[in-house]
Amino acid sequence: MPASSDMSLLSLLWHASIPVQIVMLILVVISIISWTYIFSKRAALKRAAAQTRQFENDFWAGGDLNMLQQSVATRHDEHGALARIFDAGMTEFIKARRNNLGGDALLDGPRRAMSAAYQREMDTLESNLSFLASAGSVSPYIGLLGTVWGIMHAFMGLSTMQQATLASVAPGIAEALIATAIGLFAAIPAVVAYNRYTTDIDRLSIRFDSFIDEFLNILQRQVR
Repeated sequence: MPASSDMSLLSLLWHASIPVQIVMLILVVISIISWTYIFSKRAALKRAAAQTRQFENDFWAGGDLNMLQQSVATRHDEHGALARIFDAGMTEFIKARRNNLGGDALLDGPRRAMSAAYQREMDTLESNLSFLASAGSVSPYIGLLGTVWGIMHAFMGLSTMQQATLASVAPGIAEALIATAIGLFAAIPAVVAYNRYTTDIDRLSIRFDSFIDEFLNILQRQVR
């Protein structure tokens, strides 16, 4: 790129070499997907936390567990993850009592059912987090690749010039550094969101574990 070329951002992007443009395009796509997952996961976790809080209030209100289970069974999506875990355990408990099981066998079914439901809910909550982790760790290196290539391309262009000046190489270096900037723009939000959402999911996981233990204790008292 000649020294008199326009140094605006759009001009640098437009006149960048093809490999650098490909790197920038990849980073832009990664950034778009990351932001899509960031917003969708934020809404999902906010909804999950609200549903968990509401179900805990309903559960500890002291109402009939059979009626609560029937309400949850008919409206799974409205009650949320914790309610589905409860429904799985309560359903198995009712089946075990109908089969006249007693002792530890009466609680084995609910325990396994809630454990399986818990794992399903956690898998759903953790979906797409792996992409954010990958985007946060890989994007800077992809941007660095574009930067290295762009700088190499800029210096190789100096070999055709009789007199090399800073003005002649500056545009090429500038367009190369843009790749690093785009890489950081894609990586930083992904890393921040991943850390934040992982913490939120861990908090929900603790609440689910605590509820399972407390619910099993309630069922055990009913058996006795």
